[in-house]
Amino acid sequence: MQDKFKTIKTAGIIGILGNIFLVIIKASIGFVTKSQAMIADSVNSASDIIASLMTFIGNKISSEPKDNDHNFGHGKAEYIFSLFISITMILVSFKVLIDSIVRLIKKSYFEFSWILVIVCIITIITKFILYIYTKKMYKKYDSILLKSNYKDHKNDCIVTSFTLVSILFGLLNIYWVDGIVGIGISIWILTTGFEIFFESYNVLMDISLDDKTKEVIMNLVKSHEDIKNCYNLYSIPIGYNYFVIFTITVDGNMTTYESHKLANHLEKDVEALDKIEKAVVHVHPENL
Repeated sequence: MQDKFKTIKTAGIIGILGNIFLVIIKASIGFVTKSQAMIADSVNSASDIIASLMTFIGNKISSEPKDNDHNFGHGKAEYIFSLFISITMILVSFKVLIDSIVRLIKKSYFEFSWILVIVCIITIITKFILYIYTKKMYKKYDSILLKSNYKDHKNDCIVTSFTLVSILFGLLNIYWVDGIVGIGISIWILTTGFEIFFESYNVLMDISLDDKTKEVIMNLVKSHEDIKNCYNLYSIPIGYNYFVIFTITVDGNMTTYESHKLANHLEKDVEALDKIEKAVVHVHPENL
């Protein structure tokens, strides 16, 4: 678990440093050349700094162990900060969208420069490296913060590629593409923002286990011949994992010791599953 938190911390720091570098060069060149696509790209990178900072803070809080006030730890902090990241992305997308539409209507053109092309190439290479690294770590640790970041890096690669296309159109004196790309970038950011928002929101609103995992639990129950029935299967997300509680019925003639021994074995079987942090099994006599 500590390796996981250390990895997320590293990803957050690398993301902050990388995006600060990109914001400086993008914003500087974008405002000098008046390229709306590049300015939109720089704003996107600025929001990435906030996202990386949220990753760093959220990871620090979620890594705190459970205590008397937080019996199941602080895992949900990741989803709270992922929610913040998504809201930031949504707000940024609206700002970029409005600016792009205004510049398109006013027919504000940018000044083509090969420096714009170089900045785009540097950005794509930097973001692609960050994307590969962060996605690899996400697959290893299954963190929504890392997921938010790797998707953000992937989006940046695509967004900047479109920015590069719009700039190359400027070489042909076709400048309206710049505004169109700015609008496209804003819509892309908005879509990703809403996707992360609803994923985080569902966990914070205590979404239940997926049907596949519930089915696996029920199959484990059925593997014990002494269990007559199972009902009231409830689950609550506690960070990445779930707290599960359900009731089983057994023969009323079974001793208390034997019935609780059975429940204890079943709890351990369920807790061995992915996504399950803790399982509690209530036992009822069948004839009660």
